[in-house]
Amino acid sequence: MVGLGRMGGNMTERLRRDGHEIRTFDPKVESTAGTLAELAGQLEPPRAFWLMIPAGEITENAFQELLGLLGDGDAIVDGGNANFRDSQRRAGEAAARGVGFVDAGVSGGVWGLENGYCLMVGGDERPVTLLEPVFRSLAPPDGYAHVGPAGAGHFVKMVHNGIEYGLMQAYGEGFEIMRASGLDLDLEQIAGIWRYGSVVRSWLLELLHAAFEAEGKDLEQIAGYVEDSGEGRWTLFEAINESVPAPAITAALYARFASRQDESFAAKVSAALRAQFGGHAAKSG
Repeated sequence: MVGLGRMGGNMTERLRRDGHEIRTFDPKVESTAGTLAELAGQLEPPRAFWLMIPAGEITENAFQELLGLLGDGDAIVDGGNANFRDSQRRAGEAAARGVGFVDAGVSGGVWGLENGYCLMVGGDERPVTLLEPVFRSLAPPDGYAHVGPAGAGHFVKMVHNGIEYGLMQAYGEGFEIMRASGLDLDLEQIAGIWRYGSVVRSWLLELLHAAFEAEGKDLEQIAGYVEDSGEGRWTLFEAINESVPAPAITAALYARFASRQDESFAAKVSAALRAQFGGHAAKSG
């Protein structure tokens, strides 16, 4: 396991609990190896390396270094949120050296250690078959699938995260409407009962109820600033490329952008125009 952060560390522990012998490398925490080269020397062929590190330059550098260390029959798994096109390219580069490459979309967050991780796996049959015992240990029952060729795992995870954006935004808007109603609604109570029998019940709703329990009904200690890690944008790029309408995911992504503005210049423009054409009073800044 390369990368022992919130995800990689818990995944390593879950594998150990299920009887797997793991070697590790992470320069920021105690590991069995101090370098990737040392890590490669700690394993017997066929060797498998799971990258659980941030997508982008860090993953690319680790992948290229591993290619120089590995040989025929070895395998690399990228479990981060890489762009699926990068995964397709890496699979081709790995295959040219006889190394298997698997792109694994991983969902489960910090709860995965106990509950298991949903795994969406892409790649050739040989490395996937080699690693299937690992996948089945990490996933809960029925929570793992080989979804297609190289790139398919990260593509499915990309769309999964786009859907997640829409679900989160719908919950957010619904609860804001209830909060603004003037009916003094107990949002924690409502989130609680919706967990049972409701058609909108979900794990996200369970987490929202837990957040109300921990932070209070107004979520006072949480700033309304929502980041995005890239997958929602990539989902929209692919929707545009394929001419597939995705209005809910689009709106959810733009709502995240809006959450980061202290004041919207576009709103200022709209207010100024209303004052100009209609004589509507504009509030001073």
